[in-house]
Amino acid sequence: MSTLTRHDAGESRLTRRSAASSAVTLVVAWVVILGLVVGFGWLITHALKGAVNPWDNDISRWFADQRTGVLNEPADIGTLLGETVVGVGVAVVAALAFAIWKRSWRPIIFLALVEAGIGGFYFVATHVDTRQRPPVKILDPGLVADHSFPSGHTATAIVAYGGILVLTAVYARAAVKWVAVVGLVPLFVLLSRLYQGAHHLTDVLTSVVYASAWMLLVARMVLFSDPKAHASSSDS
Repeated sequence: MSTLTRHDAGESRLTRRSAASSAVTLVVAWVVILGLVVGFGWLITHALKGAVNPWDNDISRWFADQRTGVLNEPADIGTLLGETVVGVGVAVVAALAFAIWKRSWRPIIFLALVEAGIGGFYFVATHVDTRQRPPVKILDPGLVADHSFPSGHTATAIVAYGGILVLTAVYARAAVKWVAVVGLVPLFVLLSRLYQGAHHLTDVLTSVVYASAWMLLVARMVLFSDPKAHASSSDS
């Protein structure tokens, strides 16, 4: 075996070892984040329920008091932008666009892991930490009554539209200022869900925290180690 062949074999083993290490890290991190989400959900639905619900409900009533015919339609749009099918669709288009442009699988792997992760958080948390919706008229019909915690729409919006910002920052840093407005979409979705009475404030804020943390962790493990990302950063 030539020196070059042995070098390539060594590089291949290191790459596989690094990928395996990253996978283990992500699995452990996902379990830890899930534990924190479920643990916090248990606190606000059990141990701290009496302390949290009064002001959480007051905030929901305040949003309900702001309702007008003019704002109802924008709130519907905000909810639509956070729907799973819309968010996943946006993520798929963004992942494919960056993957084709950079000729790398990493953008696809990044958003696939992020979407799968938040889906798991939401599924487990809503079934373990059942919580009733706010005590106001809900403008989004058909919602499961005790799946208030956490907000799936908010988490979906963060990873879909925030994911675009992350991919842009990694692969085309100079263009971030042109797509920065996309970062306002999750806020729009969050406010829409509060306005429609679908969630308490603690529900949506929990989603902001866990979705952002998971997305940034996956980005660090998957995207920041991409040689093409380093090349783009150094060129900008």
